[in-house]
Amino acid sequence: MEKPTDCPYPGCFFCVMKEGNPSKRRASILKYFQELPSQDDDGQVLPISGLWNTAMAHPNDPEFIELGIFECMSALIWKGLKNRRWLSHDQNVYIPYYAAHIIGSYTMNMEEFAERAVHAGVIQPLIELLRGRLTWVEQRVAVRALGHLATYPSTFAAVASHAEILELSIQLAMSTLEIVYSHFYQYVDRRLSYHCDLLTRGMGGVEMESRKAEEWASQLQCWALQLINCFAFKADFLPTICKAEFLVKLPGMWGGLVNENSPAGIGLLRTICHHKTGRAPVASCPGIVEALCNIAHSSDDWQYMAIDCLLWLLQDPNTSLKVADKAVPALVDLSEITSLGDYKKLGESIINALEECMQSQSTSRNPLDAQTKELIEDVLSSRQRMKREKGMPKEDLHIKQAAALVVKLEGNSLFSSGNISGAASKYSEAIALCPMRSKRERAVLYSNRSQCFLLLQQPLAAISDATRALCLHSPINRHAKSLWRRAQAYDMLGLAKESLLDAILFINECSQSNDPDLSMRQNKVPDYAERLVKKQMRAAWLFREAAMKHGGVRCEGESRDVYGQETDDSEWETASESDIANDGGRGMDNDDDDNDDYNDDEAEDEDIKGDKPSRKSARRRFLS
Repeated sequence: MEKPTDCPYPGCFFCVMKEGNPSKRRASILKYFQELPSQDDDGQVLPISGLWNTAMAHPNDPEFIELGIFECMSALIWKGLKNRRWLSHDQNVYIPYYAAHIIGSYTMNMEEFAERAVHAGVIQPLIELLRGRLTWVEQRVAVRALGHLATYPSTFAAVASHAEILELSIQLAMSTLEIVYSHFYQYVDRRLSYHCDLLTRGMGGVEMESRKAEEWASQLQCWALQLINCFAFKADFLPTICKAEFLVKLPGMWGGLVNENSPAGIGLLRTICHHKTGRAPVASCPGIVEALCNIAHSSDDWQYMAIDCLLWLLQDPNTSLKVADKAVPALVDLSEITSLGDYKKLGESIINALEECMQSQSTSRNPLDAQTKELIEDVLSSRQRMKREKGMPKEDLHIKQAAALVVKLEGNSLFSSGNISGAASKYSEAIALCPMRSKRERAVLYSNRSQCFLLLQQPLAAISDATRALCLHSPINRHAKSLWRRAQAYDMLGLAKESLLDAILFINECSQSNDPDLSMRQNKVPDYAERLVKKQMRAAWLFREAAMKHGGVRCEGESRDVYGQETDDSEWETASESDIANDGGRGMDNDDDDNDDYNDDEAEDEDIKGDKPSRKSARRRFLS
């Protein structure tokens, strides 16, 4: 094939791709891949970035795989590592990044491509990038590629044979946020230009570079966790993974708001807890169990993963007693969940696990704590009460519901008069009277009592009641006022992430609500909710810990808040305070449904069910 006269590069890859004869085209591409690593001509970045675009767009196309692209990319990475003169020439500094990215893209879907990549020798140069031989941006694509190779049964052994991969991934997961913050984010004038161009494709300013750095740092951590997760499925590697220094950090490795599809640290904990070998070290770290309880209580997409962990820990005779005091209260609050995603009758599974725990500990030398035992007995008693009510005449159920309503109204009156403690007692009395299957009314009662506990400065009790209300609601975690009350309670405890997620979902529910007290006029976010979200976004900022360690300065322009430094949020007004000050208890749920006739579960669910966006939609809606 003759090269067009207007092309300045001999053997140009783009000219090769235009060859009309298929056999000549394949032969030219094969030759190009074979000769490229030994060439020192200028202009190599452009065709390699074109190959990257092709790999991203058509990762399942076997043509380039068969013609030796893995061998070519592997050789280019080695060249960049060994020949610093070549790497610093022209734009060659980009080539190892694109080469590793191409390997990762072609191996993310097809096991046979992964096998070809391993045979081509890509693992060792990827390990060198993982070690940090170049910079953190190359680590990002190297850990991604190795994670894909570790996913497949046929190639996992080749990855696992290099023991340092697991150790390096663990260290990277723990240190990546500090690395990116201190090496790129913190000082604008020290940022490497090729990093800025990679992050923004040359089209970003300082602010976009900072946002993309947060996103890439989050991805780097999540991909490191995904690679570790592949090892965690094999019990032999758990002793290496289950070091206390690493385990205690896992609940906090949640990826911010930019990696919605990654299970992050909680997903790895779930894999660890699935093994008997992994449960013991997890149970030995009270902080981890407490964090699992917080996630299980929250509106996090990964709530079910935390519930799984708690159930496995509670059902294991070797770990049950260690975690019972923390796990049982959390699971009791969740015991009335009907379904959660693909999990059907989850509440029934929780109650069965609690009952098994009670039975197994009754013969143990170390029985359950009295308070823990009482909580389980209350749940089992409620289940028996539900069974009894199924055989009761509807007239009797109407009487019970009417009695509960009278007591509830007394509670509302006490609340309006400022007798918060008395109101809480009345709501407790109403809960005991209300039929178990009157889920909507019970959700209101729990939510109102949660408000009382907030004002009584009892955040744990407020979280418990708000969670119970949210579990009774259908769909789960969509009762706006309970979300707001729990968001405030989490704020009182300094749990920024949990508070943030509830507050964002509260805003989303307000935008969909027909309740005049909640609906947002002209789609305007309530000021008090906006202030809380901003506060928690600062507190849950991805680089917060790194920023505090390195001076807390965010150099991305004077127009933005400085993250990592404490700001005074004492002036933000809660809905609780404004409701009581302005209208004597408007914060209590409306009584519009109080006179509804007794319905079965199906009818009640139909009354309150609606097509509501997920929390992911809420994140995008608020942050866009």
